[in-house]
Amino acid sequence: MNRLLATFDGTPASCLGLAAGPKQDPRCVRRAFAGGINCFFFYGPSNASFIEELAGLVRRQREQIIVATGSGSRRVEGLRMALRKLTGLLGIEVIDVFFIEYVHPGDNSNALFGKNGVLNELRQWQESGRIRFVGATAHDRSLARRLAADPRVDVLMHRFNMAHRKAAREVFPTATKARTPIVAFTATRWGTLLEPQAGWSGRPPTASDCYRYCLAQPAVHMALTAPRSLAELEQNLTVLASPSMSKQECARWQRFGDLVYGAGKGAFETSWR
Repeated sequence: MNRLLATFDGTPASCLGLAAGPKQDPRCVRRAFAGGINCFFFYGPSNASFIEELAGLVRRQREQIIVATGSGSRRVEGLRMALRKLTGLLGIEVIDVFFIEYVHPGDNSNALFGKNGVLNELRQWQESGRIRFVGATAHDRSLARRLAADPRVDVLMHRFNMAHRKAAREVFPTATKARTPIVAFTATRWGTLLEPQAGWSGRPPTASDCYRYCLAQPAVHMALTAPRSLAELEQNLTVLASPSMSKQECARWQRFGDLVYGAGKGAFETSWR
């Protein structure tokens, strides 16, 4: 299986993907496509305005768009119901990337990896042409390594940003060896990386800095962005034409990330550094 993410017409996936987000201006969908983004991700049917805009776009540009979504169900029938609903809402027959979402240590391993498990079900969909790529999302690094190495997984979505960097050592080498592309999410750490920090002289990073930092990792093929407004989107689109971040820039922003990580107030914020 060719694991290079690409559209139906063979265009490689853009290095930024537009993700649905809360309070997001739905006009971002069309503007993102016009600005060079060709991959669109949403977690499920609850993102109604995003899906409506995307459905209108794919009616005219299906060959040029990667539709990425998925389900958190661990039951085969639940996954099949999700696929039927999602394709119906979008008015399409094929989902480009279907993710089994939020794989975590509490999951039943056999239900995911076993003979009658989720990954085999998704691989059957792929072989029958109902999806093009099998994806998985995970925060836990040991599970992320297992997923990245599994030949049934074509793309791995994993948390990575300036403050949470251990994946670069513990996950990305496995993904690179297996040729499994990484989609980075929480690049701005829910916006906290954009805020001034005590002990830092100078400006905090912009959202574009955060995406460029993630994309400086060779294993990361795409970073997800979820702007709320057209103005935020316009700033983020500059990443598409920006040069790779230098090692010096990366080192500087890692020092900033250390300050943000140290200010973490909840277990969820710091459990998967």
